[in-house]
Amino acid sequence: MFFTIDPTNGLPIYEQVVRQLKFAVAAGVLKPAELVPSVREVARELAINPNTVARAYRQLQTDQVLESVRGTGLQVAAGATQRCRRERLALIHERLRQVLLEAKQSQLAGHELRTLVEAELSRLEQEEPKK
Repeated sequence: MFFTIDPTNGLPIYEQVVRQLKFAVAAGVLKPAELVPSVREVARELAINPNTVARAYRQLQTDQVLESVRGTGLQVAAGATQRCRRERLALIHERLRQVLLEAKQSQLAGHELRTLVEAELSRLEQEEPKK
């Protein structure tokens, strides 16, 4: 499954489910017309309340990422990939902007920030599983 819930990150759990599903669609992990796991499956897998998953799925339907398939469940909507890619970019851009603003307000020099970013990118690349 493509969800990882972190109850300490400050985002509501339903919002984490929404974002991660959108990121999965944006990355091509989930493709248009592909069925998503049921509310019960996700709730059981993540050990969260089914109402939380249902709320996330309703939000994803409102955002036109998921659509109902009569008698089957929910599937990724046509056109969702492009919408999710745009939204992913906007979300990451805003979070990065907030971090950079905080760094500027803390009087962190540009070269120090660049060093931190490069070090973190290197660390993340080393942690990536080998394919």
